[in-house]
Amino acid sequence: MEQPSPLPVTPSLGGTIAAWEDWMRHVKRASEHTLVSYRHDLDHFLRFLSNHLGERLDSAQLLTLQARDFRAWMANRHSEFEASSTARALSTIKNFFRYLEKQGEDVSSAIFHMRGPKIKKSLPRALGEEQASDAITAIATQHEEPWIAKRDLALLILIYGCGLRISEALSLRYKDIPAGDVLSIIGKGNKQRQVPVLPAVHSALDDYVKACPYPFSPLSPLFIGLRGDSLNPAVFQRELRKLRRQLGLPESTTPHAFRHSFATHLLAGGGDLRSIQELLGHASLSTTQRYTHVDKARLMAAYKNAHPRA
Repeated sequence: MEQPSPLPVTPSLGGTIAAWEDWMRHVKRASEHTLVSYRHDLDHFLRFLSNHLGERLDSAQLLTLQARDFRAWMANRHSEFEASSTARALSTIKNFFRYLEKQGEDVSSAIFHMRGPKIKKSLPRALGEEQASDAITAIATQHEEPWIAKRDLALLILIYGCGLRISEALSLRYKDIPAGDVLSIIGKGNKQRQVPVLPAVHSALDDYVKACPYPFSPLSPLFIGLRGDSLNPAVFQRELRKLRRQLGLPESTTPHAFRHSFATHLLAGGGDLRSIQELLGHASLSTTQRYTHVDKARLMAAYKNAHPRA
């Protein structure tokens, strides 16, 4: 694979970038996945600026950038990237300049006044309770290798039963299997949360672990691939695509759809938003509030039953 060319920056600025990454990793406790995204965003920004200004960059040039320079970068991204990607990249660049400011640099305020592109907010696409139940029943027998079928069942029930992201589920180690009724999860931003574990989740995990032909050690990945290494998320996503075709489920039926279904079905059953926010690991309640739009029928029924003028 062809290696990318070195960043067009002076050694001094290169050292500043490395110090920023170190600060993000150890002080802000950003995950490696987040750091990779941040590095990609900053790399694109600096390469554009080098071409835009016609020279290799140093720290002094960054401090003299004006609003028109940032607008030129965002306009350059417009034809190549989605609005959501540009919004995230702008957040990255603001983060980097805030770091420079914390180091005592006289940073231009222009970057902090830049507004990102408008992003159309899509509603979470959850499955119906019957659809989710059918998917769980079907995946238990989908694979011809019995232990893999048990693995896929355990993973799907874990995501749906605990509201996990697939990355959170696949990061679990054997030692993380809960002995009691609570599972500790490390989510986005390395934030820890506790989620209750249903008996059905316990049962599915036990069946899978007993059937798995590979030995486990405390630090072994909990979910193992065919050859004994950590399960690749693409493998499980492929199994869900097969399941989707088999059951006639919507195209939006991805692993994340079962996390959405977890939240939507909890809300439909009377769960409150604050509790659901904690279970999902959302930093902001506004993110969780999207589920109120998904379950309008239940909310309207509650309104009619409770409001004295309804």
